[in-house]
Amino acid sequence: MSGQMPELFSHGAILCGTVNTPVFEASLADYCAELAMRVVEEGRVSPDLARSWGAPAQVGRRFALLAPAEGGSGGFLRLVEGTAVEGYRALASHGWAAFEMTVRDAFALHARIDQAAFRVLGAPKLVPGFTTFVPFQVEGRAGEVLYLNTVLERRTGGLVLPVAEAEVDRMFIAVLAAEDRAATLAFHVEALGFEEGETFTFPYSMINQSFGLPEDHPTTLTMTKVGEMPASEIDQYPQAAVFRPRAPGELPPGNALVTFALRSLDAVKAPFVEPPQVRQGPLYRGRRVATVIGPAEERMELVECG
Repeated sequence: MSGQMPELFSHGAILCGTVNTPVFEASLADYCAELAMRVVEEGRVSPDLARSWGAPAQVGRRFALLAPAEGGSGGFLRLVEGTAVEGYRALASHGWAAFEMTVRDAFALHARIDQAAFRVLGAPKLVPGFTTFVPFQVEGRAGEVLYLNTVLERRTGGLVLPVAEAEVDRMFIAVLAAEDRAATLAFHVEALGFEEGETFTFPYSMINQSFGLPEDHPTTLTMTKVGEMPASEIDQYPQAAVFRPRAPGELPPGNALVTFALRSLDAVKAPFVEPPQVRQGPLYRGRRVATVIGPAEERMELVECG
C-alpha cells in the first residue's frame, strides 16, 4: 500500500458493524435522518444466519443493511432487531465497545445532530498526541457507541486512515473492550492472522467517565492491523468491567458483531460457531462466511476474500 486504503474485500478490512437494537424502527430512522444513511437490503434474519452468529433466538427478526446515502468508500452498518437487556450499559462491559467511522466534518455533524437520537458523549476536539484526526463520540438508542472521526491526514504513525467520501462513511476501526488485552491480542494475531500494531498508554476519557475513575487514570491499548490498514483497537478495561449481559439466544446488545474480510477461512485457528456457508447479498457477495467468538466474547463474522 502507498498511502491509500486497500480494496474493501481485502484481508483484515472491516466490512460491517452490526448493532442489536430493541427499538429497531427508531434506530433505523435515526441512522437515515441523522447519519445520512440509506437501506440497501432489508428483511428477516434466516434460521441459518442466526445459528451462524450463535443467536438462534433472532430467527425472523428484522434487519436492515445500511450504506451512505450518497457516495462513500464502501462498507456497511447493519441493524438487527433484538430484545432489551436489563442492566446493560454502554462502555461498561467486555466485547465490542464502539464502531469507529470516518466522517466528512465532525464539527458540522456535531452541530446538527439530534441528541434525542444520538447522545453526544464527547464533543469534537483534537486529542493530545493524535493530531491527524478530530473525533467525537455518540451513543445511540440501543446503547451502541460510535466514534465519528474526521481524518485530517491519511497517515498516522504506521497506519493509513480513510478520508470520508460521504457525510458519514465507512467503519475503519472496531473498538474492543478486553478483560485480558494480551490474550485477546494473541487470539486476533494467531487465530485470525492479523498483525500486532502499536501500543499506547494514556488517560482515556471515555473509559474513565464510564467507570468513575480519575481523569488522569491511564488505559493501555494495542492496535491490530494488516500492513498499513487498522483493524481493531483492543482496550484493557478496568477490573470493574463485566461480561456483557444478553438476552438468551441473542447477539449482545448494542455493538454486537463486526464483519471482517479474511483471506482464507481454512487458515482460521479457532472454532466456528457453525461451519462456513456461502451467502448472498450486498455484504457477502456469494462468498463463504463463518463466525468466531474471541476471548472478550467478541463475535467476529468472517467473509472469505481469497
